[in-house]
Amino acid sequence: MAAPGDAGEPASRSERPASDSAASQGFGDRLARLVEQRQSQLVLGLDPDPARLWPRAVEVGGGVGRMPTPPPTAFVAGDPTEGVAADPTAFVAGDPAEGVAGDAGPIADGAAGPIAGGDADAVAVRAAAAVAAHCRLVIAAAGAECVAAKFQVACFERLGAPGWAALGEAIAHARDAGLLVIADAKRGDIDVSAEAYAQAFFGITTTPFGELRGLGVDALTANPLLGVDALQPLLSGARRSGGGLFVLVRTSNPGAVDLQEMELAIGGSVSERLAVLVDRLGAAGVGESGLSDVGAVVGATAADRLERLRALMPHAVLLLPGVGAQGGRIERLAAAYAPGRGGGLVSASRSLVFAYQRLGGEPADAARREAARLRALTWEISA
Repeated sequence: MAAPGDAGEPASRSERPASDSAASQGFGDRLARLVEQRQSQLVLGLDPDPARLWPRAVEVGGGVGRMPTPPPTAFVAGDPTEGVAADPTAFVAGDPAEGVAGDAGPIADGAAGPIAGGDADAVAVRAAAAVAAHCRLVIAAAGAECVAAKFQVACFERLGAPGWAALGEAIAHARDAGLLVIADAKRGDIDVSAEAYAQAFFGITTTPFGELRGLGVDALTANPLLGVDALQPLLSGARRSGGGLFVLVRTSNPGAVDLQEMELAIGGSVSERLAVLVDRLGAAGVGESGLSDVGAVVGATAADRLERLRALMPHAVLLLPGVGAQGGRIERLAAAYAPGRGGGLVSASRSLVFAYQRLGGEPADAARREAARLRALTWEISA
């Protein structure tokens, strides 16, 4: 492998995203700098399916009864008034943070098996622990080849409060690995609700009992269907922390053509109208890099639309999902990089996590090899 600084090797993939000074810098500039530092435009997509986790994750996390933060109704023992402020690091068996990078230690017989009686709370806690372990393993394997991690929030929400706690834990691990964090939640609602979403993902919620910090992500995917007034609270929350938005413009799913390619009476398609909206909304957030803090989701499966959409939003960072499992090809994405190497982020999830099914070998090694291949290919076409 080439030495750091050579053309084939990122100069500093361990460089961490800005933290204390993040709010004083625009998202576009933060991203552009990190892309150059890590020589990567690859986004590690994490959409964990509890039924399809890496076997190691099930071993490490599946027998655990610990959650990063217990739900409000969780008690340790005794009187219901006791244990409310109990130690959130209490175990049932083992610690999912132990042994992830090495030997996980002995796992109790049957620890990863079904829970007798199917107690829903216990199932959720163990499933969430295994999901968190899975995310840590994938980040440890492929994170060094990436510039950001994208978490599909729905995959954590379905596990209830333990899933949300697992999401927070996985985000913290991504940050420790030096990655920007994108929450793929596709939020969009009226202003009051949008403000609540902004607090949950970017900010702080004030209560009579104190302040609650949100997830503290760097960027959030947003649904523009309700219009600019529904996006503005999200953007305001993002800008206060140096974060950004990725607005849905032309998605990667086959059904995108049902609406997004419809022609409007005023001319152009729905996706083109959304691109104009993104450009206008992000105009005030264009930094020295020429990149804005309002980006767009444009599916890699719609490469034939990429040049036109890029022309309509020349400063937007394009988040490009759909490579690999959905059929998108990196070789067709060069138009995304008209503003520079930071102009496009290629998101890969299943193609990395399940690379071992195609390439053979251990899941972690296969994910690392595939991530390195995709990183190098993206860097080459963006030159």
